[in-house]
Amino acid sequence: GKCVTQTHSSGFTIDNSVFSSGDTVTMINGTGSTQTITQGSGVTLYDTGDDGSTGNKTLGPRGMCTVWFSGASVGYISGNFA
Repeated sequence: GKCVTQTHSSGFTIDNSVFSSGDTVTMINGTGSTQTITQGSGVTLYDTGDDGSTGNKTLGPRGMCTVWFSGASVGYISGNFA
C-alpha cells in the first residue's frame, strides 16, 4: 500500500497499467478545496459507496480515499467524496 498527498490544485489521475492486482493506494487531499480524481483512459474505477458507478470522483476538502486494484485497469474506490 502507498499513500499520496495532494497539496496543490492539479488533482489526481489514475492511469492504466500503473498498478497491479492487489495494489492499494490511499489519496489524501491536503488542500481546503475539492480535488478531482480522474479515471484515466482504459481504466474502470468502481465507486463502492454507491451502486458501483464509474467515472471521475471529487474528493472533498481535507478528505481521503482508498483504491484497491483487482488488475492493471480496474480499481474499487471508497472515500470522502463531495
